[in-house]
Amino acid sequence: MTESCGQEQTRWITTVIMSTALQDHEISTVLQRQQHRVRYSESVETGSVIFPLSEVSSIGIAFILSDTQDLLRTGEEEFSKRIQKFINIHRNSFLVLSAALHGPEEWSVMFRIQRRFLGSNLRVIPVHNPAETVKLMLTMAKVTSKPQADDTRCKIQMTKAQIIEKSPVWKMLQEYQSHRN
Repeated sequence: MTESCGQEQTRWITTVIMSTALQDHEISTVLQRQQHRVRYSESVETGSVIFPLSEVSSIGIAFILSDTQDLLRTGEEEFSKRIQKFINIHRNSFLVLSAALHGPEEWSVMFRIQRRFLGSNLRVIPVHNPAETVKLMLTMAKVTSKPQADDTRCKIQMTKAQIIEKSPVWKMLQEYQSHRN
């Protein structure tokens, strides 16, 4: 297994579609500073960030951002309707719940949302600040992008092969086979 799995490290830049409501948000600024192509749309759900399916992305990935305190003020029922609409549109969807501190009240909200959407394609992720949010979204979008996903699969196959080759059970089976012949 001497084949290489794309070891070159090139700067990863992608297109991001964002809700126009996030146009002046710090997340938008951070993405643009990192030279990602940010496009704004009024037709996407308010607070959403979408890394679309493309020639380099094996799957599209969508995030809806929400501040836990805003959610507590506006009410969960209205928010649940927005989330349901969002997950009906996006197969690979994440709710990013932001709070400076995730105390008992914030965790309670998160668990109620998880329970409400249990079995759906929604995953709930707590974050603390915009920088952490951007890092999370970019990491998830990058590992699902075509070159990175292929490279990860290749590395997993190589690792499996190395584990099998170095396994004491594998060595014992090889010795057993050689003694039988």
